[in-house]
Amino acid sequence: MNGISMIETLTLTTDMVLVLGVLFLTILLLVTEIVRVDVAALCVMVMVGLLGLVPPQELLAGFSSNAVIAIIAIMIIGAGLDKAGVMAKLAQLILKMSGQTEKRVLPAVLGTAALISSFVQNVGTAALLLPAINQISARTHIPLSRLLMPMGFCTLLGGTLTLVGCSSLIILNDLIMSANKTLPPHVAPMPPFALFDTTPIGLILVSTGIIYFLLAGRWILPSLKTAATRSITPVDYFRQRYGVDGEVFELLVTPHSPLSGKSILEYEQQVHHPAVIVALLKGRNLRISPARDVVLEPGDGFAMIGNESAITEFAHRFHLLIRPQIGIFTEMLVPTQAGVSEVVIPEDSQLIGYSLLELRMRKTYGLSVLEVFRHHEVIQQGLRDLVLQSGDTLLVHSTWEDLAALKDNKNFVTITLHTQDKEQRPHKMGWAIGFFALSIGLVLFTDLRLAIALLIGALGMVITGVITIDEGYQRVSWQTVFLLAGLIPVGHAVEATGTAAWLAQQTLNLLGEMPAWVLQTVLAILATVFTQLMSNVGTTVLLVPLAVNIAVQSHADPAMFALTVALATSNSFMLPTHQVNALLMGPGGYRVADYLRAGSIMTLLFLVILITMMNIVF
Repeated sequence: MNGISMIETLTLTTDMVLVLGVLFLTILLLVTEIVRVDVAALCVMVMVGLLGLVPPQELLAGFSSNAVIAIIAIMIIGAGLDKAGVMAKLAQLILKMSGQTEKRVLPAVLGTAALISSFVQNVGTAALLLPAINQISARTHIPLSRLLMPMGFCTLLGGTLTLVGCSSLIILNDLIMSANKTLPPHVAPMPPFALFDTTPIGLILVSTGIIYFLLAGRWILPSLKTAATRSITPVDYFRQRYGVDGEVFELLVTPHSPLSGKSILEYEQQVHHPAVIVALLKGRNLRISPARDVVLEPGDGFAMIGNESAITEFAHRFHLLIRPQIGIFTEMLVPTQAGVSEVVIPEDSQLIGYSLLELRMRKTYGLSVLEVFRHHEVIQQGLRDLVLQSGDTLLVHSTWEDLAALKDNKNFVTITLHTQDKEQRPHKMGWAIGFFALSIGLVLFTDLRLAIALLIGALGMVITGVITIDEGYQRVSWQTVFLLAGLIPVGHAVEATGTAAWLAQQTLNLLGEMPAWVLQTVLAILATVFTQLMSNVGTTVLLVPLAVNIAVQSHADPAMFALTVALATSNSFMLPTHQVNALLMGPGGYRVADYLRAGSIMTLLFLVILITMMNIVF
C-alpha cells in the first residue's frame, strides 16, 4: 500500500488560478466545439502567451516538437504505402484468407485493421479499409453493419500496439521529458518509452476485441440492410428508386411541345404510365435525378426509363423528338464509365456547414447527389438547400474518373471504388516497403529521435516518387497538427506553475490513502470519460501532468501512470464522438444505442485489461 507522501502543502497562487481558468476554457471549447478544435487550441495557446504563463521561447515550441513532426511523417508514410498499393494488396489477402463465413471473415478483418493501425493513424486506417470491407460484405453477404463497428473498434485497439499507433502515444515521450524538468530532486527522471514497449498490452487488448466480437457479435451487433445502394449501375438505381421497368430513351423538347414551360412535377401529374425522367440536359448543364420543380424548355434533352410503347405514346402526345439511340447521356449511363456509389463526409471535412447548392458538387467534384443518409433518415427532397453534417453519407452519381479523384480529397471518404485508381503506383511498392522498414529499423536500433527516423522514411518515399510532396501535404491531418501544437504550451503551463502538483495534492486529499492500482484506475476512468467528450490528444496533454504528480506524491511510478493515461485515451467506444466511430456510423447505419450496447462492454473490458496488464508488464 502506498501512502500519500509527506510533502509541504501547496498554496494556490495567482498563476495557478490563471492556469485553472485556461484549463476550464480549454475543456469547454473542446467539448462544446463552439469553434473547431484546432482553432480552440490556437486560442488558448495565444492566451497562455498573453498571460505570461510560459516563457516566450516555449510558446511556439509545439510546432517544432518531436511529436508534431513525427505525426506529420507517419501520415506521409501511411499515404505512401497506400499510393504504392500496399494497402490494396493487404485487402486482397483478407479476401483470399477469410473465406465466406462470418467466423472466418471477422478475425481476418479485425486482425488486419489492428495491424495497419499500429503504424497508420486510426482514422486513416478506417478510411483505407472502408472500400475493402464493403467489397467483402458484398461478396460474402455479411451485413456491413456486422463488420464496420468491429473494424472501427479494432483500429482503436491497434493504436496501442506501438508508440506510433496513435497521437496520444506519439506525444507521450515529449510530455515525459517536459515533466522530468519539474520532478523533485529525490525522484529519478523518467526514461522514454521504446517503440514496442506497449506491444504486450496492445496484443491482449486486440485479442480481447476479436474474441469479444466472435463470441458476442450475434447479440450486440445489428444486422442492418443499410438504406444506401452500393455497386449498381445508374439504370438499376433509377429502376429501384422509382419502381419503373423498361429501357432508357433520350427525348428532346421541341418548341411546340405542351411540356415547354412546365415543371417536371407538372409532367408527372399528367402522366399515368410508368415512365420517369432520370436526367436532364439544359444547355451544357447535366442534372442527374433533377429536382421536380425544374421547368422544361425548348431544346432541353432528358433521359427517361419506361416501356417502349409508353415512351412512344408519350413522345407523340407531347410533341417530343425521340433520338434513335442514346447520345447525350451515354457516358452517364454506361456502367464502365459512370455509376452510383457512396461517399461519407468525415468529421474534419471543410464542407460541413455548407449547403449542396453552395458547394456546387457537380461542377466542383463531378458528383450528382441523389440521396443523403443521415443516421436512419433518407433525404431525397430539398437536397439543394441541405446543409452537410459530419457523418452524412451521400449517394452520388459520377464518372469513375471523378470518383477516383476523390481518393486523396480529405473532404470525402469514398466507400466504393469501382475502378483501379489511375494514380496508384504499384511499381513503387518495393521503395515504399523499403523506406517504411528503414524508418522502423532506425527507431528500433539507433538513438535517433522518433521524428528524425520517421522523416527519413517519409522523405525517402517522396524522393523516390512513391508519393509527391503535394500528395503528402494533402494526406496530413493539419487539424491534428495544429491541435497538438496549440495544446503543448498549455501542458507546459500546467507543469511549470505547479498547477498539476496542486491538483494532484487535492485529488489525493480527496481519495485518502489508496493503493497505487486504485489511483491508476481512477486516472484511467478519468481519461476514458474525457476522451468520449474531447480529442485523445487534448486528454493526454491535460491529464499526463496530473498523473505524474499523483504518482510522485503517492510514491508510485510516474512513467506507468503517464502511460496509463495515454493508453486509456484509446478507450473511446461508447459514443460515436471519436473520428473513427463518426466516420463509420453512416455507412454502417448505426444508431447511438448500437455504440452504447457494444461499446459499454468493450470499455469495461479495456479498463480491466489495461490496469491488469500495466501492473504485470511494468
